[in-house]
Amino acid sequence: MVKLTRFENAECPVARSLDAIGDGWSLLIIRDAFDGIRRFGEFQRSLGMAKNILSTRLRSLVAHGVLEVVPASDGSAYQEYALTEKGQGLFNVIIGLRQWGEGFFYGPGEAHSVMVDRAQGEPLRALELRSADGRLLGPEDCRRVPVGGRANLEG
Repeated sequence: MVKLTRFENAECPVARSLDAIGDGWSLLIIRDAFDGIRRFGEFQRSLGMAKNILSTRLRSLVAHGVLEVVPASDGSAYQEYALTEKGQGLFNVIIGLRQWGEGFFYGPGEAHSVMVDRAQGEPLRALELRSADGRLLGPEDCRRVPVGGRANLEG
């Protein structure tokens, strides 16, 4: 079995994030949680994944504070999984992946789902990255700077 590299102590925020949500199954579980799925069996039916893999991914998402186990909303003896504040913070990530997928993996007229604004029923605008003063930014406009690296800010 392949030994996974752990990034929990990495200086890079992308690496640390991938430690918590870096596999496809975890991202699909999070997507489904945003769609209102809360119970193990519902996740299993939606994703069609093996129960042992689902159990492992759910445990990991709970351990990383992305999901929490809560009493069933219907008052039954079951437990459910709910997005935490940390999990809710992944909404833009999921939307970004969705929009990237829509733009690059579907041909004209090919069937797929889209996200819409509940109030207006209109598709969401593309996510944009903006500077503090409101300018639209692209990769060429940004660079990585270590925290506390004030000297690097001037270059």
